[in-house]
Amino acid sequence: MIKQALHNLKIDALNEMQQTAIAAASKGDLILLSPTGSGKTLGFLLPLLSSLDANVSTVQAMILAPSRELALQIEQVFKVLGSGFKVNCCYGGHAVKTEINNLSQPPAVLIGTPGRIAHHLRRKSFDPAAVSTLVLDEFDKALEFGFQEDMAYIIKQLPFVKKRMLTSATRMDEIPAFTGISNPLTLDYLSDAASAPDLEQKAVITDAARRLDALFALVCQIGDQPTLVFCNHRDAVERISDLLWDKGLPHDIFHGGMDQDDRERALIKFRNGSHRILITTDLASRGLDIPEIAHVIHYQLPQTEEAFLHRNGRTARMHAKGTSYLLLAPGEKPDYLGELPAIEDLPQKAAIPSPSPWATLYIAAGKKDKINKVDIVGLLLKKGKLAKEDLGLIEVLDHSSYAAVARDQIERVAKLVKDEKMKGRKIKIEVSR
Repeated sequence: MIKQALHNLKIDALNEMQQTAIAAASKGDLILLSPTGSGKTLGFLLPLLSSLDANVSTVQAMILAPSRELALQIEQVFKVLGSGFKVNCCYGGHAVKTEINNLSQPPAVLIGTPGRIAHHLRRKSFDPAAVSTLVLDEFDKALEFGFQEDMAYIIKQLPFVKKRMLTSATRMDEIPAFTGISNPLTLDYLSDAASAPDLEQKAVITDAARRLDALFALVCQIGDQPTLVFCNHRDAVERISDLLWDKGLPHDIFHGGMDQDDRERALIKFRNGSHRILITTDLASRGLDIPEIAHVIHYQLPQTEEAFLHRNGRTARMHAKGTSYLLLAPGEKPDYLGELPAIEDLPQKAAIPSPSPWATLYIAAGKKDKINKVDIVGLLLKKGKLAKEDLGLIEVLDHSSYAAVARDQIERVAKLVKDEKMKGRKIKIEVSR
């Protein structure tokens, strides 16, 4: 079964973490600690497959995920496995009527966000009695998003769970009792170095006069995914930024000449997906928390191979793939390149990518003001009337906080909460431009 699944996924072999997780899952409850993007999904889906019984006609396994994007991603991976078992996904923003119709012929595997799954349990959309496997994926994020109550309710409705698997990208001091996890085997891969990168290199050939135009065309071609554009000097960063703004392409910049607050805000917007493009110097090539970069563009080539490797190291991390683009003059090839990469063809007419689905809300209070993520979640969900699925990454600094909010909701939410108080005092809250 695993061999066929890997064939369907076009994967040659499982990584060490996935192999160990599959073996460990047969021994009892499992806690899997591993970085985002390391392949945890296969680490719990493959052992889950072995627990399914084709003769049972109701839900046998439940997977709770903190966001609709993650739930849909898990569903897609399960479908590609080609197991023959039915799977459904339930989440906020999806038509409840459609989900009820799907659940009238229950899937073997039900994936969903805690709020929506709890809703279906309350209205008895499906019978949970046969659920024997429970997966709590990205459990740390689910707690951060305030799903404790929903998860506790759901788990109480699952009286015959035999196998519980919990994944997290951070270590936790304790696992809440409501999970029902007992004597778990813990696999901790959070300190592991990244595996060899799956990095593809490409070259864009352009003369000096057309370099900026070539960069614009390239960014438009790939700019719907997180992209770092590296320059050697601050003035190049500023010059490129001016061009992209003139052409109407949202982005941010990051270099040592900026105020610390401005640099921090740029990274936050890049991390939470509000901006997909960050133009930077080598300051961003090491030591920054900017995961899951799809592309690196070398607008100006670094002087040394070490610097080149550090830049490229921002992408293709852990289980992910990435692409490194080099803008080269005709006949140019740095000494540290073994051979010239494949040439990337650029579009004749560049089309600006659609805006990111996320935008950022600024809150003028932070840790030093006794404000935490739970406070912010409560404010935005209750007073801002925001669905949990429309709330993204929240970051709390010493005296300010930032929350990613669905772009099509953020103006409405900002108006609803602008006069609200937090911890007894009025705090400035506005859309971060």
